[in-house]
Amino acid sequence: MVTLKGEQIYLRALEQRDLDFLYALENDTAVWEVSDTVTPYSKDVLQLYLDNAHRDIYDVKQLRLVICSQEHQAIGLIDVFDFEPNHKRAGIGIIILNENQRNKGVGAEAVTLLCNYLFEVLGLRQVYANILEENAPSLYLFQKLGFQEVGMKKDWVRFKGMYKNQVLLQKINN
Repeated sequence: MVTLKGEQIYLRALEQRDLDFLYALENDTAVWEVSDTVTPYSKDVLQLYLDNAHRDIYDVKQLRLVICSQEHQAIGLIDVFDFEPNHKRAGIGIIILNENQRNKGVGAEAVTLLCNYLFEVLGLRQVYANILEENAPSLYLFQKLGFQEVGMKKDWVRFKGMYKNQVLLQKINN
């Protein structure tokens, strides 16, 4: 049986009460580089997003889950994007908002729970992640969880006038 609950955290669907958390995360310019954001989001726009967050992954080809502490505090988001049911693959991304909660096993647990769900419930064959070459902690996290580096996208991300390489990592479910 697949569960979205681990020892430190659990994953849950977005809810209306997440508006302030989503607003803080989406408007944190420190994470814009990895989220591919270039402008702030209003609460009205984010409310519209929350109003449609219930839509099925097979319909919208994406899924966003909230990473919550066992004390029910929202601490991050984990996303499924580019969901391709025909090819049985999807991309994943993760962000922990507060730097003090990073590097404590939370990300590893969230990625593991999500991969188990994608492989066992949705029947995916593979998942992938795109990580900036300079983001050593994220590269370490995904490699530790069995993701293999399969490519390098040169000058792929432009941020603040600079181009950066992005590493493509892939995990195939055998």
